[in-house]
Amino acid sequence: MKKNILLVEGNDDVHVIKNICGSLKIGPFNEIKDTKGREQLLRIFPVQAKASDIGSLGIVIDADLDVESTWKSVRDKIISLGYGDCPISPLPEGTIIEPMPHLLLPKIGIWIMPDNRIPGMLEDFIQFLIPEDDQLFCKADSTLHEIPTELIRFSPQKRSKALIHTWLAWQAEPGKPLGQAITARYLSVNEERASPFISWLKTISEISLQE
Repeated sequence: MKKNILLVEGNDDVHVIKNICGSLKIGPFNEIKDTKGREQLLRIFPVQAKASDIGSLGIVIDADLDVESTWKSVRDKIISLGYGDCPISPLPEGTIIEPMPHLLLPKIGIWIMPDNRIPGMLEDFIQFLIPEDDQLFCKADSTLHEIPTELIRFSPQKRSKALIHTWLAWQAEPGKPLGQAITARYLSVNEERASPFISWLKTISEISLQE
């Protein structure tokens, strides 16, 4: 039986996805691998795709400032492996590229955080797990807006991290890591905005029965 492997950028991604999968009984993945950063993920991905025991290979990567630039970095790797059917832009529901048995290549799945469409990162996706009418989250957001410019120490790109961790600091058990916040049910895996990612996870985690 072939393996399902998911490559992610960091440890928070590992724990968030493990807890989503555990809560919804998705999978299992044989491994969710922390590649220690974007560049390492892009380097490791083609090597893993060529491994003979891989049936499904997923990638979760942050869009950061530019979705299309991130997609091009991934797409170039996919094309270089020999896959011929790779869309010009990432699909909103997550991209799945079917296996190529004649090249002994696995099914490939790509998710660009937060939703394949807008710039951002894991923490922007985490906001999808908070009910839209959560008043405490609205208060955390307004509190960040009230910080005088000269006192802000985080970059604009890190605002979503500051926002999520401010909100988590105000929960019953302050400061829980992102993955534990799911098991504590501060975050809900049943929010509609998270459903495309969850559907993608279910698809890419299906165990291949190819020999």
